[in-house]
Amino acid sequence: MDIHAWLPVIFCSLSIPLSLFMWLGHLAFSKFWHSNEFEEPPVISPTRWLFSTLAPLALMIIALRRKSVNKSGAVLGVLFAFILSLANHAFFASLAAFFFSSSRATKFRSHLKRKFEKDFKEGEGQRNWVQVLCNSGMATQLAILYLIDCGSCERPINFTDEYRSSWLGLAVMSAFACCNGDTWASELGSVLSKSEPFLITTRRRVPRGTNGGVSFHGLAASLGGGLFVGFAYYLTVRYTVDGHILLSSPPQWPLIIFGGVAGLFGSLVDSFLGATMQYSGKDKEGKIAECPGLGVVHISGLRILDNHSVNLISSIITGVTMPLVALKFWPMH
Repeated sequence: MDIHAWLPVIFCSLSIPLSLFMWLGHLAFSKFWHSNEFEEPPVISPTRWLFSTLAPLALMIIALRRKSVNKSGAVLGVLFAFILSLANHAFFASLAAFFFSSSRATKFRSHLKRKFEKDFKEGEGQRNWVQVLCNSGMATQLAILYLIDCGSCERPINFTDEYRSSWLGLAVMSAFACCNGDTWASELGSVLSKSEPFLITTRRRVPRGTNGGVSFHGLAASLGGGLFVGFAYYLTVRYTVDGHILLSSPPQWPLIIFGGVAGLFGSLVDSFLGATMQYSGKDKEGKIAECPGLGVVHISGLRILDNHSVNLISSIITGVTMPLVALKFWPMH
């Protein structure tokens, strides 16, 4: 018997009692530990517990079957996905949009990437727990704050009446848009552009795959990656928030625009950090190396950060910056 063929059935069977157990635990906790004697905190429904358990497990199964992550990445990923979904289904939709689209982008013309990436690996199985943490850690931390401060629910972006939930929601979406925009830029821009990229700090032409190298195709791809996450967030808000609440709230379509801006802005921040604080060199085979060594010619950057650290810092900067920008430009009622 092939155990892998039975994994979906096993996980689905476990998700029902697991979600029921968590719902009963939350119900008991809310009864005995609420701070206001006359007003009990809202109880998360059992269907929400079930979805927030089942959907992350399904995502993990798909990721393992496609070899998108290894086992450590899958374990941490399902935990992050559970927190994101429990807090706000739009957060989970942003994660899913990032996961599926970035996985496809990584596979795109992989035979060309092998020619100039020294650490290139066939397929997508190189994502481990460190990469999951650096790409989704900021968004998950914000989701925990959202869960504590705003509860487990979907809310529209409305800085007038729902300031904290709007700030945190836009920050989560922007963090994922940043990561997706950067992935699209590096994975698509490097093989779509016919000319060599230029270094963002000096505008000097550099070999493909150089950290901090940008091109018109890469910038356009980063915009598209952010737009895709923003669109996923917008659709979830549109179809999960009560219609009466949406009618009394500002328009939500700017989520798509701000997603695109977050993707482009995050990609630029990532490129700047890559050009200055991440080492890039060219080895004897003409491939890009991220650490100095025998026969490696230095191109740009200092050996201070690695690619994972750059991704994490970029998502933090973008997640904090975009809500501040939205405060200035989000349309009123």
